[in-house]
Amino acid sequence: MVQFVSVENILKTVRTCGVETFLAGLANYVEQDFRRWELFDKTPRVASHSKIGVIELMPTSDGELYSFKYVNGHPANTKLGLQTVTAFGMLSKVESGYPFFLSEMTVLTALRTAATSAVAARHLAPKPSETMAIIGNGAQSEFQALAFKALLGTKTLRLYDLDPEATQKCMRNLAPYGLELIPCKSAEEAVEGADIITTVTADKQYATILTDNMIGAGVHINAIGGDCPGKTELHKDILLRSKIFVEYPPQTRIEGEIQQLPEDYPVNELWRVISGMEVGRAHANDITLFDSVGFATEDFSALRFLHDTVQKTGDYEDVDMIAEPTDPRNLFGLLTQDDSRDKAA
Repeated sequence: MVQFVSVENILKTVRTCGVETFLAGLANYVEQDFRRWELFDKTPRVASHSKIGVIELMPTSDGELYSFKYVNGHPANTKLGLQTVTAFGMLSKVESGYPFFLSEMTVLTALRTAATSAVAARHLAPKPSETMAIIGNGAQSEFQALAFKALLGTKTLRLYDLDPEATQKCMRNLAPYGLELIPCKSAEEAVEGADIITTVTADKQYATILTDNMIGAGVHINAIGGDCPGKTELHKDILLRSKIFVEYPPQTRIEGEIQQLPEDYPVNELWRVISGMEVGRAHANDITLFDSVGFATEDFSALRFLHDTVQKTGDYEDVDMIAEPTDPRNLFGLLTQDDSRDKAA
């Protein structure tokens, strides 16, 4: 049997834990696995691109467990009443190859993306970081806001989206969580006085959400939206002024903001900062940039955390996914047994 977490199951679990508590716990697992970075198999995600989106597989293993995630990214889906991103993932035991845990990952990916952003900011952002601008108030914005509140104590959000209804939606959803919410009329207005700037737009194109003149000394930029070839959010000059941190350089050079830079342009690996091998923010005036595209180890962490959590909440179902004949060499015998039972009936 394989434990299966449905959408209903994960919603029950998050509600039981509380979203901020869940995000904090997930962030701890993400950070733990970054500290074990050298144990993992690492490869850029396997992507199938089309003119309207992308479908990807994201595998990794720490030598004991193996995970993969199936995920798509289709920005035009919202016009059809569909999600931009959908996903599911699985954990297996390396020793036997048997899968033991299967979960929806549309909701879980949103949670792990926010948790990873907050983990990076905990090591890179100025202290304190009480004010954050969020540019792009779509599906990911509330998750980002609550992760930063839970991990960094962020108190004020300055919100901007090309679609004012998206900002209003974000404000309605965040109203119960005790944050000061300030709707802004432009990206320029949103970044005023912000310690952290999060960009999380969805259009699959080279875009300039932030221009160089908008970024002052000492700011931390959490750039999430640039996550596939041909899709960026920041002007190149911002990158040249920033200390850039990435998850896995071979993947980020293809998909992240740094696809705008030469292939040999120096960047810093986040795991080395988290492990204490390198310094993140060295000076108060540093501009730090987390060029986040999402990596398979984060999905591994999310699945591992969810598995451990639902053992306590019981929010899963057993699914019969693995054929197990009495004699493992006689798989065909299962067909004969079924046939015999049918005749007997």
